[in-house]
Amino acid sequence: MSDPIAEKEAGPTPAGEPDTNEPEKKKREYKDFGHEEEKPTHANVDMSLIELKAEDLYDKEKVDLETIVIDDVFKLLQCDEGGLNADEANRRLEIFGPNKLEQEEQNAFLQFLSFMWNPLSWVMEGAALVAIVLSNGEHRPPDWEDFAGIVALLFINSGIGFYEERNAGNAVKALMDSLAPKAKVKRDGSWREIESSELVPGDMVSFKIGDIVPADCRLTEAINVSIDQAALTGESLPQSKKLGDQCFSGSTCKQGEAEGVVISTGANTFFGRAASLVGQDDDTTGHLQKILAQIGSFCLVSIGIFVLAEIFVLYAGFRYNYRRGLDDILVLLIGGIPIAMPTVLSVTLAVGAQQLAKHKAIVTRITAIEELAGVTILCSDKTGTLTTNKLTIDRNLVKTYGPFSSDDVVLLAAYASRTENQDAIDQCVVGALGDVSRARAGITLLDFKPFNPVDKRTEITYREESSGKLKRVTKGMTGIIIELCSRNKTDDQENRLEADVEEFATRGLRALAVAYEELDGQDPEGEGNGFELIGLLAIFDPPRDDTKQTIDDALALGVKVKMVTGDQLAIAKETGRRLGLGDHMYPAKVLKEGPAAGGKHATLDEMIMDADGFAGVFPEHKYEIVKRLQALGHLCAMTGDGANDAPALSRANVGIAVEGATDAARGAADIVLTEPGLSTIVHAIRGSRVIFQRMRNYSIYACAVTIRIVVCFAILAFAWKFDFPPFMVLIIALLNDGTIMTLSVDRVLPSNTPDSWDLAEIFAYAVAYGLYLTASTVALVAVILETTFFQDKFSVSLSGDLTDHRNDPQLHTIVYLQVAVISQALIFITRSHSFFFMERPSFALMGAFVVAQVISSIIAAYGNWGFTKIHSIEGGWIGIVWVWNIIWFLPLDWIKFAMKATVIKRLRRRHQIAAAAELQASGGVPLTRTTSRAASVHESLYSNRVSFIRRAARKVGFGQKIKMNPAELQRFSSIQAQQTGQVLARHPSRPTA
Repeated sequence: MSDPIAEKEAGPTPAGEPDTNEPEKKKREYKDFGHEEEKPTHANVDMSLIELKAEDLYDKEKVDLETIVIDDVFKLLQCDEGGLNADEANRRLEIFGPNKLEQEEQNAFLQFLSFMWNPLSWVMEGAALVAIVLSNGEHRPPDWEDFAGIVALLFINSGIGFYEERNAGNAVKALMDSLAPKAKVKRDGSWREIESSELVPGDMVSFKIGDIVPADCRLTEAINVSIDQAALTGESLPQSKKLGDQCFSGSTCKQGEAEGVVISTGANTFFGRAASLVGQDDDTTGHLQKILAQIGSFCLVSIGIFVLAEIFVLYAGFRYNYRRGLDDILVLLIGGIPIAMPTVLSVTLAVGAQQLAKHKAIVTRITAIEELAGVTILCSDKTGTLTTNKLTIDRNLVKTYGPFSSDDVVLLAAYASRTENQDAIDQCVVGALGDVSRARAGITLLDFKPFNPVDKRTEITYREESSGKLKRVTKGMTGIIIELCSRNKTDDQENRLEADVEEFATRGLRALAVAYEELDGQDPEGEGNGFELIGLLAIFDPPRDDTKQTIDDALALGVKVKMVTGDQLAIAKETGRRLGLGDHMYPAKVLKEGPAAGGKHATLDEMIMDADGFAGVFPEHKYEIVKRLQALGHLCAMTGDGANDAPALSRANVGIAVEGATDAARGAADIVLTEPGLSTIVHAIRGSRVIFQRMRNYSIYACAVTIRIVVCFAILAFAWKFDFPPFMVLIIALLNDGTIMTLSVDRVLPSNTPDSWDLAEIFAYAVAYGLYLTASTVALVAVILETTFFQDKFSVSLSGDLTDHRNDPQLHTIVYLQVAVISQALIFITRSHSFFFMERPSFALMGAFVVAQVISSIIAAYGNWGFTKIHSIEGGWIGIVWVWNIIWFLPLDWIKFAMKATVIKRLRRRHQIAAAAELQASGGVPLTRTTSRAASVHESLYSNRVSFIRRAARKVGFGQKIKMNPAELQRFSSIQAQQTGQVLARHPSRPTA
């Protein structure tokens, strides 16, 4: 296939000038087709001393299976071309392990305990200890009821979170298993198809055009084999392979058939070693964990302030005895801690992962869903993601130079193409006919010369059945074909051809020349009357049918798409123009050299932000682009498919392995796509924003309830020495959690812009709602205690003398019912942007709310639990509480609107002014600040539970981790993957500069 850029640079020599440089130019032009020959060596050790185990086989100081002669490979692996038997294969599977990247299995018990491993849970666990240890005094037994209730609440929350996350993990595992590749292997003397994961060193494997090489192997038979190693090395052209050559796991056979002996599997393959460089950031704190840390801190500080206030007022001021004051403190601890927060967020993400799986997006890091909602820039590969990765003839651009029409040129080019076992060029030329059978219709094939790296063209000699004449057609690289032509070749024609090739080059189209001649006799090997140039075909990788619409959708969602491709700059620009991405693209070298002096960009960061994409990139370029975009304050998503993309995928906030990606890319990615194209990513972005809205709604609700509980019961204790039973707060928390869990499937609308956590807004809403609900309870108690309004108007009564005893058991029940009902109803306010009745909740949420209120009302009507200090109340009181709550609930929407118009508006304006000032001070580029050490330590308490699980698992021997010697890496991996990977390994938690 021709390279228009190279042809442009090495075009015809102007007339009248000696063509002295032509051979050198051709050598430069076609050097990519060859590869350096490395002669095999013999093993320089006594092979009888080498044992069949990984420690010996992969010790490069002893032996190198990649370079020794093939006979020594068979000796070392103790096998032959007849393959292994089943028993020996199973034995080796025990020795070397499965042929797949190692994954640490989470221990179910530790995973369950991990839901109790965060500061919010620690406070509840502390409250349980207070109930069982510190409450044991003043001739009263330990508070077993509260202890049991707290422990039950912890276990229920952990159980729900564990169940949902386990289900999501199982769904992901099932989908990943469905992607497991197959391999054709010789076992017990016969060929069979097995899972690639079952391959072992010494197996004989076979693959043909279109197959994925299942493991690192050495070829024992090769028939016209060409291997695409783009995912491995980034090379755009397939590499020819011969007997004895090595083929790497994950590369694709583009031509021919081959057999080989497996020399390494799993973690010892090229991909396995490259993948071990990434995804090892055990100590990092994810974006969601940082948010959870700040929300948790808000709740803990709020509780701490009022706990201290109660200690001073109740003990120092009111002279409470030890046990009475402790009960009041327990109310604040139990009721104020949003114990369900980690579980609700985890369940919401787990359910979201299952929903995204329906769009063929497998989430391998569950917190990536939250980060995807805030992604502002998507760096997308071109080939196979934006385009089809199937070369196509652009029939509108066919150039003709002889007596044939453009349709004739395409037909003759199809004659000069294989119709079976095709390479990519032959396939696209024959496919341009529409009807593949036309490529051989009306002719008799006499001789065919396939493409090879030396001649760089194909040729067919055929007999035209209608006339009986022998004719010959050739197609190939423009420079080669024009040199062959001897008939009707003029300076004007060559000038025109040069102009056409240059036009194709500027548009990123590859040129394929076609020539034709007739034979005088009936000898297929005879000389013809001379080739005549008849046409030039434009070949390109067309955009996918849905790509343009998908990019438009992404832009409408506020996500900027940047193309990051290893292809040539001209090709990238043409693709960008066709997709509406723009053609403002740069070669990768600018990332090293920086913007040109005197240009419109003062800094490299400005150039990266302004660019529509980059061409000719290597893995270290992708990594650098992602790193700089993150330094500019953007959440960045990155797509990739190969081992050389793994460092960038690991660095990105959301790494996305596209359809057909290698195991190495999947291992480094957060999301794995099982369908081609970008449309799945846009579905995932919309889905993640729905999930984000659910989490935001819950966060406002949880913080508001914290304020509502701690402020309300502290005021009641200070004003009337009101001692609410701690066990009833547990009941409220339990019913709340049961209802709030259904938020994970609530109906919400995704935002049209990238989401972000504005905690100032969340806390402002929470304080407003919390204080309002506090007022509703305090006012009710004040009316009951200070007046006889309800008794006079509705003929209801309480059991005690409220003048002296402000802790009547029936009053406790009334307060319980009022707090339980209106607190849960708040969720309908926080989940809506307009009036609550204009955004219908899910049936699950509505049903759970109704069930919880029925249970609360039944407890109020029939609860006579002595240990809780409550007593059932008559129906009149229940009616009064419900009407009271409805009256107080209706203005909540107006509080929301008032907050938006005042406090929230002011906060947003202040944020915009600060951002603008920061932008101006930094010369147009946003600044980021390094997180303080104290903040990092604080956030790490909320870090991803997977880190805790892994550390605990290693301590007790539940899991093992892949280990490798970094000094070996250069022998197995590209320089780019080595350098960026080692940086990641050395600085896993290093903040962006």
